[in-house]
Amino acid sequence: MITILTVLVALAMLGTLGTLFAGMLGLTRSTPDPRRSNKLMQWRVLLQGISLALFALLLYLLKNQS
Repeated sequence: MITILTVLVALAMLGTLGTLFAGMLGLTRSTPDPRRSNKLMQWRVLLQGISLALFALLLYLLKNQS
């Protein structure tokens, strides 16, 4: 269970990072699309929340494991 949760935390963090970079690269274009940028930042916030929730669950399980 802990291994699966660790992998899910890592994937959620990578997804957050990828979404963040996609949003930042979209802002550097000569003609940025504000709707696309806004949608990417909404996804970033969602993925970041999921990452934090999974990380908190992982820490809780590790603390109660012993």
